[in-house]
Amino acid sequence: MSGSTLKYKDYLYVGVQLVLFVAYFFRVENFKMNLPEWLRYLGLVVLVVGAVLGLIALLQFNTKLSPFPTPVFRGKLITNGAFAIARHSIYTTLISSVLGYVLYMESLYKLLIVLILSTLFYFKSRYEERLLSQLFPEYKLYQK
Repeated sequence: MSGSTLKYKDYLYVGVQLVLFVAYFFRVENFKMNLPEWLRYLGLVVLVVGAVLGLIALLQFNTKLSPFPTPVFRGKLITNGAFAIARHSIYTTLISSVLGYVLYMESLYKLLIVLILSTLFYFKSRYEERLLSQLFPEYKLYQK
């Protein structure tokens, strides 16, 4: 396996992810939570920390970033920097950033989208890890 041969699952995961991102940005004001102010501002901290992790991960990926779970052609296994903190740094960034914003905006609607997105990322990352394990024998050690 050399990476970059996209399969139906790749397109399915990215398609559902795109639909969820679009749904997230709809303004639905009918479903609000009433959170303490400190929790709302903690949401902003979570958003910023997630964004910093994501920036580091993006710099590490350089030009090899892809929305698809299948590893890119001639890609390398990155295990340091942001990827020493979280194996799936981009997914972690996305979830923490949108969750932080959910807390700040007190949106129950957006929280539902984040929960669905988290479930999607769970299955997408399992699929991705299976592919990475086939491509990089050292991935099993990195998983520990």
